[in-house]
Amino acid sequence: MKRLCGLILFWIGFGMAFMIIVPTNFFTVCLALICLIIGYNLFCGC
Repeated sequence: MKRLCGLILFWIGFGMAFMIIVPTNFFTVCLALICLIIGYNLFCGC
């Protein structure tokens, strides 16, 4: 279950990072990075 949550969070973060091409604010960038980091850690079990 932890791996599934990690995978979902990672791809949500990836999609938000892809959204950076569109004009964005600092909060969106921080949220995307947080999702990517937490998702990676949950998926890899580090």
